[in-house]
Amino acid sequence: MVSIEASALAKLADSLNSNFSRAVSVINRTKGRVIVSGIGKSGHVGRKLAATFASTGQPAHFVHPAEASHGDLGMLSDGDTVVVLSNSGDTPELTDLLSYTRRFSIPLIGISGKEDCSLIRLSDVGLVLPTAEEACRTGIVPTTSTTMMLALGDALAVSLMEHRRFTPDHFHRFHPGGRLGIKLSKVRDLMHSGEAMPLVHEHCSMPDTLLVMTQKGFGVAGIVDQESQLIGIITDGDLRRHMKNLLSNVAGNVMTRNPVTISQDALAEEALALMNNREVTCLFAYRESAHREVAGVLHIHDCLRAGIA
Repeated sequence: MVSIEASALAKLADSLNSNFSRAVSVINRTKGRVIVSGIGKSGHVGRKLAATFASTGQPAHFVHPAEASHGDLGMLSDGDTVVVLSNSGDTPELTDLLSYTRRFSIPLIGISGKEDCSLIRLSDVGLVLPTAEEACRTGIVPTTSTTMMLALGDALAVSLMEHRRFTPDHFHRFHPGGRLGIKLSKVRDLMHSGEAMPLVHEHCSMPDTLLVMTQKGFGVAGIVDQESQLIGIITDGDLRRHMKNLLSNVAGNVMTRNPVTISQDALAEEALALMNNREVTCLFAYRESAHREVAGVLHIHDCLRAGIA
């Protein structure tokens, strides 16, 4: 049964033509939302397609055709594009929705398993699935047809992503929660910046440096020069090594030079791996600029609290 659907997907790939490119162009030009509709199994596929569009940067939502006939047509407006899925293409429940798009000149993309059907005839762009047997022995349960619809919808969404140069950063914007959001978190999403950073000048006295270390609560102090570049770091280990005459010294004489740092644009997972490898609990992050200014500080507990492990 799986081989039947796999064969149908291969036929679908070979069947894509200029209409597919036209459909991508129509959606790409959409100023409003993509309204996806369908009933039965096609409706379930349509809900998934709307969710995929929305999560990849194209505002979209699903409208049930029966509800559309009872007020939900008000969800459609100028600038929207409608995508309707129907294997037969002649489903009666779609009539009001299709008529509304024609009356108000709303672009309509139809996806159907029949070329000679109302949906394809009325559509501005018609995408016809290739003829293929359903995976069930009776040939009446929507299986292969819905699989092709699902794949075709994904192909539209992925093509739009490529047109718009959709990046993991964009994806993270729409997926701040869950494992995907966590894996795509950047250092800048978790780090502490501004007044929260334990920074002192290299000529700062050690009593004042110790005060900053205590107040900020990271157990370290970053030492910066006149251009806000990190030139060193003071940790508990540095304090122990310079215990003799510590309070009469200055930060620049106690610090460890050239500390491990990371870009604020790096993945937080990379920062955690770096801290584990170097056996440190804090990393200062720099801003990608000519001077690589200090942008923030990240503690290993920040990563753990965010669920990065």
